Amino acid sequence: MPPPTKTWTTRDLLAWMSKAFEAADLDSPRRMSEMLLAHVIGCDRLRLYMETDRPATPIERDTLRDMVKRALAHEPIQYLVGEEVFYTMHFKVDPRVLIPRPSTLTIIEEVLQHARNNPDDNALRESDAGTGIMIADICTGSGCIALALAKSLPGARVIATDISEGALEVAQLNITKHALDDRVELIAGDLLEPIFAHQVAGNDASLHYLCSNPPYIPDHEWDAIEPNVKDHEPTLALRAKDHGMEFVAKLIEDGPRLLTKGGMLLIEIASCNANQCLQLANDHELLENARIAKDSDGLDRVLIATRA
Repeated sequence: MPPPTKTWTTRDLLAWMSKAFEAADLDSPRRMSEMLLAHVIGCDRLRLYMETDRPATPIERDTLRDMVKRALAHEPIQYLVGEEVFYTMHFKVDPRVLIPRPSTLTIIEEVLQHARNNPDDNALRESDAGTGIMIADICTGSGCIALALAKSLPGARVIATDISEGALEVAQLNITKHALDDRVELIAGDLLEPIFAHQVAGNDASLHYLCSNPPYIPDHEWDAIEPNVKDHEPTLALRAKDHGMEFVAKLIEDGPRLLTKGGMLLIEIASCNANQCLQLANDHELLENARIAKDSDGLDRVLIATRA
């Protein structure tokens, strides 16, 4: 950053950070610049463009300089500011959970489209506890899938699970932040085990939607993962053995037993395993209409199938 004697305006700082982040090949350099500056100033991103000539204070400049240095060393900006936006909702994030990404929006979009096409499920209308549809979110992390669906489907109840106590703590913060404590329940446990133990309404096959973004990065892709992900986000939530199928295969094998007739299984996967996942679903006696949905980058990202 040039000498501190210069008056640095919002416009100057955004331009400087954007250039530095672009040179460092960081994702979305302009958006990341806006997130950092808005965090330091204590305003929303829109306000930055309403006050482009606002001069930064010395404390703001010093704070921003330190955060930019950390960002250029590949520390995720979302962790620096403590939040990320997913499906227009603000989620608290820290190194205990993955940062929500646009690729996961495919799950949300597919569930909501299905719910709109099946109004008899009462997902779109508020309902008394125990009478609405049931959703499970496995490996919930920050809770972004569970909460986005609960917020969009007022007639739904959601059970969200994770094996990480730290992740569940973050998810609880987000549940409370979005005032969804009455419809989203957190349970600690490994994959589907807590769902089977919970036995919703005393019936295994009680879920209308079973969603998951499990660890799925295979070993052969790990070295190519960007350092801001590989060196800072929780490895427990990223990597999977068996060529990335360690957890995905279990969800495909055991998940259908938890679904009610016509219920949907939606699992985020590594695109390199799309064909294998599709084959496993097609071979499962309890599943039908298996397909692969693409993410925002056009990659084969989500396995979708329905309970026969």
